Amino acid sequence: MKRICRLAVFAIAALALAGCGAATIAPNYHSTDPELMRVGGDMPGQKEPEIINMGSYCLKVVDTWKSEGQTPDGQPIWTKDSFRNVVPCR
Repeated sequence: MKRICRLAVFAIAALALAGCGAATIAPNYHSTDPELMRVGGDMPGQKEPEIINMGSYCLKVVDTWKSEGQTPDGQPIWTKDSFRNVVPCR
């Protein structure tokens, strides 16, 4: 019994070392939709607030870009926030 426990401890230690020694997954800093996230360059241009008629009400949509840090090679990561408010239709 003692031998089985010792073997189990060594097996768990070997698995832990193998897991930590494996190559890490390289991060992917690309988006399938460049209107949500961009990498590198200057901050994308800000759009004017847009009012969308939804039938019985209207939405005011304000999109803003902000910096979310940098990639390992120093390029800025830009993400877009979209704020929506219900407003009276004109």
